[in-house]
Amino acid sequence: MMQARYFSTLDGQKLQCHLCPHECIIADDHLGVCGVRQNQGGVLKALTHNLAIAQHIDPIEKKPLYHVHPGSRTFSVAAAGCNFHCQFCQNHEISQLRPVHGRLPGHPVTAAEVVDQALASECRTIACTYTEPTVYYEWALDIARGAHTSGVGTVWVTNGFINAEPLREIAPFLLAANVDLKAWDDDFYRKIVGGALQPVLDTLQLMKKLGIWVEVTTLLVPGYCDDEKTIRSIADYIREHLGVETPWHISRFYPHYRLHGVPATPLHVLRRAREIGVEAGLRYVYCGNAPGDVGEHTFCYRCGALLIERIGFEVLNDKISAGHCPVCQAEIDGIGLNAPG
Repeated sequence: MMQARYFSTLDGQKLQCHLCPHECIIADDHLGVCGVRQNQGGVLKALTHNLAIAQHIDPIEKKPLYHVHPGSRTFSVAAAGCNFHCQFCQNHEISQLRPVHGRLPGHPVTAAEVVDQALASECRTIACTYTEPTVYYEWALDIARGAHTSGVGTVWVTNGFINAEPLREIAPFLLAANVDLKAWDDDFYRKIVGGALQPVLDTLQLMKKLGIWVEVTTLLVPGYCDDEKTIRSIADYIREHLGVETPWHISRFYPHYRLHGVPATPLHVLRRAREIGVEAGLRYVYCGNAPGDVGEHTFCYRCGALLIERIGFEVLNDKISAGHCPVCQAEIDGIGLNAPG
């Protein structure tokens, strides 16, 4: 483990972490909300540094990032921990881990080794994913810097709960991010997620300002964040503050973790949400967790031509030519959209 970044010392060996908006005040030998940053004698330690809990090669579509080198592979890595406690977390087995006898599970992997493995597996990008990259910031920063030097892009799959200063530090080395915008209700964030809405909105807008390619994901949890007013509010926010070019992934909820009593999102609700996004003027609105649905495909926002055909995480057909629609020549937004016509 190593000394963490972004903290200040207080009286009585307490310290305050400034990595995320929780701004945890941590007593000696105690952990922050994330469970992986610990006060050890008045020094904040990053327990996750160089300690992988998961490594896989994934399609970039799984993140989901549909407008970043479509059809390519990404080298996915994660360390334990998260600064949210979502009651529907699909990776709770690793995101909610806590140290046992002062140690976290995982296997040692340096940032340089991650980059070497990504290069050896011919991945276009490295994805910090599965848990929350913010809480293993030091390792994620080392990975992003090393990847940038080696010509590999780094992408984050994140809840967006990070303070501005650490985000600004890593931004030059971040190619793209998929950010969860989980609801339009601060009460939902407090009770179901364990966070707050406004800092996520601040992160989204700062990412766009800093030149990071942003895609947004919203999980439609029945009875919590699936009503048309909420959906329309999120769509309007994306259009007005992030831009019509920002892809929006609207995902189907399935019962999981502590929300087993909540039913799966009806497909008609998912499809209506996509319609609302399109009606709001967004160019690219997708249905997630619904393999075979037409909402998985990319269409030209100008002429309606089918550009990228998908099923699940697989790209079946990509007709984009040098970043343009082959029918009307509209420029299609994203990174690496250069499939031959």
